[in-house]
Amino acid sequence: MGLIHVTVNVSNLQKNQSPFEAEFLVDTGAIDCLVPASALRAAGIDIEGQDIYELANGEVVEYPYGFARISFMGSETVAQIIFGPEDCEPMLGVVALENTGIGIDPVSRGLKRMAAKPLK
Repeated sequence: MGLIHVTVNVSNLQKNQSPFEAEFLVDTGAIDCLVPASALRAAGIDIEGQDIYELANGEVVEYPYGFARISFMGSETVAQIIFGPEDCEPMLGVVALENTGIGIDPVSRGLKRMAAKPLK
């Protein structure tokens, strides 16, 4: 399956500053979302803590994170978001996908809204 990108809007919890909007790589191997730190600061998102993450190449790094409103495909959720390096590609992690009831459709190789979110 090829790479999937989706337009995502990231704003602070109060929605009182201009949001960050970009094409995000959909990464079902990533738990949290990732955005360049300067873009998150410009959107008024505050650092809430730090956590340790494993990159795709196996390298272990520590990044700060915050909480943001994440909107895409007509849905919105609040999720943890990583203050990434300035040269990073924005990534949409699996928590934001699952929170909104959107998943990967292997037939169309795109994103698809689930008929219902599973509670079983």
